[in-house]
Amino acid sequence: MKFRRKHYTDDTLLALYKAILKPRLIEEKMLILLRQNRISKWFSGIGQEAIAVGSTMALQEDEYILPLHRNLGVFTVRNCPLHQLFAQFQGKPTGFTKGRDRSFHFGTQEHHIIGMISHLNAQLPVADGIALADMLANRNKVTLAYSGDGGTSEGDFHEALNVAAVWNLPVIFLIENNGYGLSTPNNEQYKCEYLVSRGAGYGMKAVQIDGNNVLEVYDTIVQLSAQMRENPHPVLVEALTFRMRGHEEASGTKYVPQVLLDKWSALDPVSNYEKFLLQEGILTEAVIAEIRALIKEEINVGLEKAFLDKMPEADTKQELQDMYKPFVQTAHAPANATKTEKRYIDAISDALRESMLAYPNLVLMGQDIAEYGGVFKITDGFVKQFGKERVRNTPLCESAIIGAALGLSINGYKAMVEMQFADFVSCGFNQIVNNLAKSYYRWGQHADVVIRMPTGAGTAAGPFHSQSNEAWFFHTPGLKIVYPSNPYDAKGLLNAAIEDPNPVMYFEHKSLYRSVAAAIPDSYYTVPIGKAVLTAIGEDLTIITYGMGVHWCLEILAKHPEIHADLIDLRTLLPWDKETVAASVKKTGKVLVVHEDCLTGGIGGEIAAWVAEHCFTSLDAPVMREGSLDTAVPFAPTLEQNFLPKYRIEEKIKKLLAF
Repeated sequence: MKFRRKHYTDDTLLALYKAILKPRLIEEKMLILLRQNRISKWFSGIGQEAIAVGSTMALQEDEYILPLHRNLGVFTVRNCPLHQLFAQFQGKPTGFTKGRDRSFHFGTQEHHIIGMISHLNAQLPVADGIALADMLANRNKVTLAYSGDGGTSEGDFHEALNVAAVWNLPVIFLIENNGYGLSTPNNEQYKCEYLVSRGAGYGMKAVQIDGNNVLEVYDTIVQLSAQMRENPHPVLVEALTFRMRGHEEASGTKYVPQVLLDKWSALDPVSNYEKFLLQEGILTEAVIAEIRALIKEEINVGLEKAFLDKMPEADTKQELQDMYKPFVQTAHAPANATKTEKRYIDAISDALRESMLAYPNLVLMGQDIAEYGGVFKITDGFVKQFGKERVRNTPLCESAIIGAALGLSINGYKAMVEMQFADFVSCGFNQIVNNLAKSYYRWGQHADVVIRMPTGAGTAAGPFHSQSNEAWFFHTPGLKIVYPSNPYDAKGLLNAAIEDPNPVMYFEHKSLYRSVAAAIPDSYYTVPIGKAVLTAIGEDLTIITYGMGVHWCLEILAKHPEIHADLIDLRTLLPWDKETVAASVKKTGKVLVVHEDCLTGGIGGEIAAWVAEHCFTSLDAPVMREGSLDTAVPFAPTLEQNFLPKYRIEEKIKKLLAF
C-alpha cells in the first residue's frame, strides 16, 4: 500500500490518523459489549474505516453525507457526541431516534448527516434532492452518498445516478466495494469486472480508488469536490475494500475463503497508515499510546453515560402525535369576492400557480410537466411563468423523484410530484411508505412533499390507468390523504396540502377534470384538511363517500326525491372526520359507505368497522358498503361499467332503507 502525502501537512496527516483510529477503537469496544449482551446488534465496518473517514474529512462541514451501516467514521468525524451515539445503539431516548430505530438509521441536521433505511440505496435519490436544493439556492456544495456493491443491483441506484447525470447534480456516489452482499459474492451480483465501468453508461465521470488507503480516499474526494463545486456534475467513485467481519455479527464469515481474509488483513487501513506515519516521523510509539488512551477514555465516558440512561417509557399519546410534524392549519379565506366559473382541472392548475407564487421554494416535478404541460395540461404555461428550474421534467423514475422530493425538503424546499397516473406510483412505493411517511417519527425530519395522483376509472383506460389505489396509503401512518370531489375543494385542498409540512397524497379523479365546473374564488384560499362536509341533508340514512362517489350519490338522490339522506363528502381520508360521521349516524341510524375502489380492503371497511364499534347503539340496521368488483379494472366500456359500483348503489340504498 503506497501513501502519497503530496502537499499535505503533518497536522493533516495526524488528524486523519486520529480520525481513522477512533471508529476502530469504538468497534473493538462494541464487539466486547455484544459478547456481553450489553448491545443487541452490530454491523461492523472493521477494515473499511478509511472510506468513511477519508471522504468525510474531505468535505465541508455543512455538506450533506448519506451513510450506510458500516460508516461509523462519518459520525465520529462530524463530531456526533459519543454518548448520544451509544444511546442510539442501545435504543435509549437520549439517542437520535428516541429509541424508535437502531444503529445508523437516523439523520441529524446539526451534523448534516442523513441516515439510511433498511431498503438499500433508498438514500441515493434523497441525495439528488439535497444537491438540487443547493443548486437552486446557488450554494456551491456537494453531496456525498454511499452505496454498497450489493446495493448497486437496486433500482434506486440506477434511477438516482441517471437523474443526477441528466440534471448535472453535484453528488458523489461512493460505492464501498467490499466483495460481498451479505454472503453473496460479487460474481453473483453483477457481470462487469468493476463497478466503476458503469459510470460511462450514465455519462458521468467515474474513478476507482484504494478504499483501504485513507490518504488516497481523502485526496481523491478533496479534488473531486473542489471541481464539482465550481462545475456541478455527478461523479461515481468505486472504493475497493473488504469486510473483515460478517454482514452483522450473527452472520459470521464462514462463507469467505481464508485466503481472502489473509490477503485483506495484510491491507488493514489502520495499521498500514500507522506504519506510514511512523516511517514519516509524524508518529512515535509514545504518541500512539497517548492518542489511544485519550480516545479510549472518551469512549468509556460516553458509554458510562449512555448505560446510565433509562430505556424509553411508552407514551401512546406522544407516539401518535410524533407521526406528524406539528402543524396547525390557519384557514385562508379568499382575499376578495370575485369568482370565475372553472372546471375541476382548472381549479387544480389555479392552486399550483398560486402556491408557486406563495412559496418561492416550491418545486414541481413530474413526467412531461414542463413545456408539454403534463398529459392533462394542468401545468401548461408554467415553464414560461416560473422557469424550468422550478417546473422540472423528470426521467421515467418515480422512486428517484419521490426520493429527491424528500431531499429537497431536507434542504429547505417544498416539492410537488405529479404521478402521470396514480397507477404508476407503485414504482415509487417504498419511498412513500418507508421514507416520507416514517421520517418525522424516526428522527424528526418532516417531508414537505405533495404527490398528485390522477386516479379513477370511467374513461375505458384499462387495468393500468384506472385504478383507485388510495387504500394502499390509508394504512400508512405519517401520510395525509385528500380526495376532492369538486372544483372548490380541489383548489382549496391542494393549497392546504402544499402549505402543510407533512407528506400529502392528493387524489384527483380524471373523469372529473372536465366534467364538473363551479364558480370558485379567483384568489388564494385553503380548505381545512381533516374536515368533511355535508353535500345533502336528510333523516333517512347516512351515505359516506368521497371523490366520484359524491356525484353518483347526488344523482341517485336527485332521481329519488322521496329519499332524504345525509350525504357526507369526506374530502380528507387520512385523517378522516369521525365527528361529522358520528353526528350524522346518531341522527339517521342507518349507514352506507360508498367508494370507487374495490370493495375488499377498501377504506369503507375501516369506516364501517369504526361506526359499528363507536355508534352501535344508534344503529337501526347493519352498516352496509358498496364498491367496485374485486377484479382489475377492465378495458371495454361495458365491462368497466359493470365493474364500477354506480348502478349497485341505488339498490343498496333501497335495501338499507327497507331493513
